[in-house]
Formats: sequence, C-alpha cells, structure tokens
Amino acid sequence: MTLQTIWSLITKVIDISLVWMMFYYILKNIKNNVKMVLIVKGVILILVIKLISNLLNLYTIGLLLEYIVEWGPLAIIVIFQPEIRNVLESIGRTQLLGRHKVLTVDERERVVYEIMDAIEYLKKNRIGALIVIERDMSLQEYITPATKVYADLTSPLLGTIFFPNSPLHDGGVIIEGDRITCAGAVFKTSMNPSISKRLGTRHRAALGIAEETDAIALVVSEETGRLSIAVDGELKYNLSLDEFRMILVDELKPKTELFYNADESLEGEGEDNE
Repeated sequence: MTLQTIWSLITKVIDISLVWMMFYYILKNIKNNVKMVLIVKGVILILVIKLISNLLNLYTIGLLLEYIVEWGPLAIIVIFQPEIRNVLESIGRTQLLGRHKVLTVDERERVVYEIMDAIEYLKKNRIGALIVIERDMSLQEYITPATKVYADLTSPLLGTIFFPNSPLHDGGVIIEGDRITCAGAVFKTSMNPSISKRLGTRHRAALGIAEETDAIALVVSEETGRLSIAVDGELKYNLSLDEFRMILVDELKPKTELFYNADESLEGEGEDNE
C-alpha cells in the first residue's frame, strides 16, 4: 500500500466523518424544534407523493409537484427563515469541548441542595420562579441583555431574586456551573400547540429554552406552587419534591458518568443471568 493510497483513505474517512457530524447536529437540533419537525415532515410527504405520481404517471399532480420541488427550497428559506436561523444558532452555541466547568460530586450535591432548599421555600410561599441551568450549549445570547449577578449559588439569594417585590421577579435566573450568572433573563416562549392553555408565560418560556438548547429549566408556579421541569424539549409538569429532586440530580450528571453507570448496570445484569 502506497503513501498516496493511505492518504486517500484518510481523506475519505475525514470526509465521511464530517458529513455524519453535520447530519448529527442538524437532526439533533431539528428534533427539539417543533416547527422544523413540521417542515421536515412536509418535505418528506411531498417527495413521497411525487414518487407515487411518477410511478402511476399522474401528469397533472406530477407537473405541480415539479414546480414545488423546483421552487420549494427557496420558499422554505424565505418563509421559515427564523426557524432555520434558530437551528443554526443552536449548532453555533454548542460547545464541542463540553461544559465550561465540570462539577465535582461535592459541588453537584451543593448545587442540588441549594436549589432544592430554594424550591421548597418558593413552593411553600407560592412564589413564581424560572431557573435555567446551562449545560453544553451556551446561553450567552440570553445572558448578555440580562442583569449580571456572578455570585455563588445560594438558596437565600434565589429567594431574594424571586421575591414578589423584587424588580427581577418576573425574569429568569441562569446558572453556570455552581454560580448564578444573571437574573431577569427573558426567553423565547414555546409555540408548541400541545402545551396546555392553562400554563402561563413561565412554563412556555421554560419549554421554549428546552426546545432550543440542552439547558434544564426549573419552574415554580406562582398561582398553584406546582413544580415543573423542562428538558430536551419536554415539559414535566406537576412534580412532587422527590420527583423534582431525582430528575434534577440525573440531568446534572456528566455524560461520562451516565455512560459509566449504564455499563455497570449491564455488567450486573450479565452476572445475574449467570
């Protein structure tokens, strides 16, 4: 095998890897964007109908679909420009090297303790709150226009920020690692038609940020004191304190730790089968 052949193989592997990476990030971000999912379904449906019309020699519908296929991409770019921009922004916000700070076990336990202590207080007193925890995807877009805090995460500070008379009460808090980065953050609300109309702006904003990024959004209802968590484009509503804590702990675990635990459980099942 010559040096030229080896170099040709390397370039082909790099080429294929880059294509797969591109498709992976596009599909990953489309999955969490309701409108983009509808666009993809519509395009697939049109292509299927076009294929059927070609097989059955349906001239009229085939001619119409040819015009749609020819001018469709341009129409999609113009009509759905905001959604396409959101997907590209989501890809740009992804930190390829992982989180800005990987918390130790002790730091994670302290973060969970402080958040849960604040959540219990807010729930008991029916004080509305929206707390967003950054993970791999940067939230700098929302941090920049918000009120900067840059303080250690503590339960009393969260309680003070969301106190009804506080000027930052209606906005969201963003947590990076074990520090509160900003308060009064404003997030885009979800346009998901399946979300209950009874849910207010906080819940829609929490789901909106969970659809656009991989952040964890924690919500306390001001009217009922009910707890919710939005993550991976899904809103988990009316959780008990124990359910809330378990989800928070699981979502804060680093990916490597999750894979390690999964491997251990598989090994344990294998030993039991023996």
